[in-house]
Amino acid sequence: MKKKSWHLDRRSFLRGTGLFGAGVSLGLPWLECMGSEKSKAKGVAKRFCAMYFGFGVSLPNAKGGDAKWRWFPQSEGGDYQSSHTLEPIQPLRDKLTVIGGLSHPMGRKMGAHDTADTFLTGAYLNNKFLRNTVSADQIAAMSLRDKTRFPSLVISTDGGVGEPTRSSTLSYDAAGRPIPALNQPLQVFNRFFGAGDEDLIAEHRLLQSKASMLDRILADAKSMRLRLGNQDQQKLDEYLSSVRQIEQGVERAQKWMEIPRPKLRDEERTMLRLDSDDKAPLVYIRTMYDLVYLAFRTDSTRVATYQITNMADGSSKAGKFPQLEGFKSSLHSLAHDYDKPGGSEALGRWDRLMVEQFSYFISRLASAPDQGGSVLDNSVVLYGSSNSNTHNNTNYPLLLAGGANLGLKHGRYLRLAESVPLSNLLLTMLNCVGVETERFADSTDRLADLKRA
Repeated sequence: MKKKSWHLDRRSFLRGTGLFGAGVSLGLPWLECMGSEKSKAKGVAKRFCAMYFGFGVSLPNAKGGDAKWRWFPQSEGGDYQSSHTLEPIQPLRDKLTVIGGLSHPMGRKMGAHDTADTFLTGAYLNNKFLRNTVSADQIAAMSLRDKTRFPSLVISTDGGVGEPTRSSTLSYDAAGRPIPALNQPLQVFNRFFGAGDEDLIAEHRLLQSKASMLDRILADAKSMRLRLGNQDQQKLDEYLSSVRQIEQGVERAQKWMEIPRPKLRDEERTMLRLDSDDKAPLVYIRTMYDLVYLAFRTDSTRVATYQITNMADGSSKAGKFPQLEGFKSSLHSLAHDYDKPGGSEALGRWDRLMVEQFSYFISRLASAPDQGGSVLDNSVVLYGSSNSNTHNNTNYPLLLAGGANLGLKHGRYLRLAESVPLSNLLLTMLNCVGVETERFADSTDRLADLKRA
């Protein structure tokens, strides 16, 4: 179809020239004239997002005095009665689904605190076998990587990778290696939005240096390979595959150097608390959510993961969150003591606080205009844990939001059979964002119950 004269490219910029010839550019928000009838159906920016919290939720007896602190709703279907814990998401009821019953079959065979690493992979880990597999978000990132400056945004409270079975990242590459998570808001902001002229010059020089170094490494490796035996050649090839991934990343970064980074609105900059840290958890969590929102709204990336708390004990930063917000115990202790007198309410109040932060994030996505609706309409967002309660690796508490333009239907509590693997949900999410695959991990089928007829 011929492009109309009033159509603008999605990546259009306002450009000007200063007194001394310095170029100035300002990124535009999504406008109706950036779409066409064809692109409305095909060219929408589809996004994949997953948030994780550790140690499960409060699940007191549904008929007891503490029943209102039970995370899951009392009834199934579209007329479900929300628990007190999930009340903060009720204004968004038609934009999300509460999901129960799902878990990873391999996770059911693992230790009670060992399953955070496999939330997005479905792999099996034990003391003798600690090699993970690729996470669903990174499959999405590989599929969408040429469309944005950054293939994915990987963040967590503790940062880095942690240790096997106590990982501080949700994301794993094609070889099952953990991808280090960022955990400093200012660091995330500067990487995505904060490059000034001096930063750009330094970044350009660094990329040139990396490219030159990689060229020398690959040239030396080619010469060395001729002198090696078959087994050593295989080991060298595995090493070089990692080097080539770095090389591809450098090439992508060089290509995007010519495209200005997005400019944020004044009100967006003002509300960011980039000096926040884990000493004020709720401010910190909201700031991290804000950064994911901005990364999606500006189309800087279409894939993001955020591990809010992991499965380490109370010595981790995330484990101490409740105490820093006035609770008497660490998250580890709250989770272990939920079935003691007063324990269900204590953990339930923390669960509700976390749901409030997620509701805030979803509301921001829902209020951001995007092609055919909102950013949320073009995104699939998973929020959940790999325990139902702290020692139970079945019936994960899950919320799935967004995707109205991607074929999803919402507004209910969907309780699925325990035999259904969580990988079926991850496969469905991948298909929603355009990853054309029939299987993911141990999936058996897509979740037809989530799709519009």
